[in-house]
Amino acid sequence: MTVDLTPAQITAGAGVLLALVLVWRMGTRRARKAAEVARASARAVSLVGRVVFMAAAFVGVQWLVVTNPGNTTLLIVVLALPDLLAAYVLTRTLTVTSMDTTKRRGDRR
Repeated sequence: MTVDLTPAQITAGAGVLLALVLVWRMGTRRARKAAEVARASARAVSLVGRVVFMAAAFVGVQWLVVTNPGNTTLLIVVLALPDLLAAYVLTRTLTVTSMDTTKRRGDRR
């Protein structure tokens, strides 16, 4: 069995193979980028859930202390503690930078 191909057919076949490889690589890049976007949005949703939960916990404890007065020191502590935590978180957020980039081949730090 002999296969006789012309130079034009060989060139067309090589072009089709090259196009397939390029499309495959583009698909992998898009999938990787989509996965990164999904991870970032999941982080944001998770963070929002934790913030809402902690805010509800603080409000619940504050409500209990305010509606049952009697100990002024406890009232001051319960009302000041969220302010201290918020100040700590804001200070840390505004002063520390995070690098959430993926490391690629050849990158240097």
